[in-house]
Amino acid sequence: MGSPFDVLRVDPDADDDEIKRAYRRRAKEAHPDQGGSVEEFQRVKAAYEAVLSGRAEPLEDADVEDPAADPGPDEPERTEVEYLNYEVFDDYGWSLDDEDLFERAADAGLDSTDYGRFLVEPAETLLEAAENRGFAWPYACRGGACANCAVVVTEGELSTPVDHILPDEMVERGIRLSCVGKPLTDELSVVYNVKHMPDLEELRLPPRPFERAQDD
Repeated sequence: MGSPFDVLRVDPDADDDEIKRAYRRRAKEAHPDQGGSVEEFQRVKAAYEAVLSGRAEPLEDADVEDPAADPGPDEPERTEVEYLNYEVFDDYGWSLDDEDLFERAADAGLDSTDYGRFLVEPAETLLEAAENRGFAWPYACRGGACANCAVVVTEGELSTPVDHILPDEMVERGIRLSCVGKPLTDELSVVYNVKHMPDLEELRLPPRPFERAQDD
């Protein structure tokens, strides 16, 4: 399959910033929606993970897998998720800094699309759980390479097993990727659909076809 650096199309002596930019570029090129394939996208992810771990030898088939499928060691049996749609914030004058944000949401009479609760089973990522309960939360790559599926965690903890895109300062602010994140606590409160936050604009992939049609 070639060395990880060959797959990422970056020099072996590139610095961390160059490698991260190369990964983002190759992830976009390899994405199935952009003319790539699932196999190519997984190969790019495996190459980036190999570079991060200090490996330079050619990739093997066994290296190309989906880490999001690995169960976390500390996952609770089930997690109750309280969710809130970021798109309604302007209508109500809310801010992520509001201490009583979810109390306000509970009293606002919002539609179940915008506010409510659901359960996450141990084998599910947060995004999968939302989809399995009938919700259409945004996503693009499903591999931790973009911010389309980003959520802000206000209470509880969500794992980040394959986060190659969010800077440390965003993670410290509670921003996580729902496509690969699994709850680590019995209760979780998240604001979803935050992909249009200014800090996340440059970390998104182009929307899927049906999302693009909705945005038009």
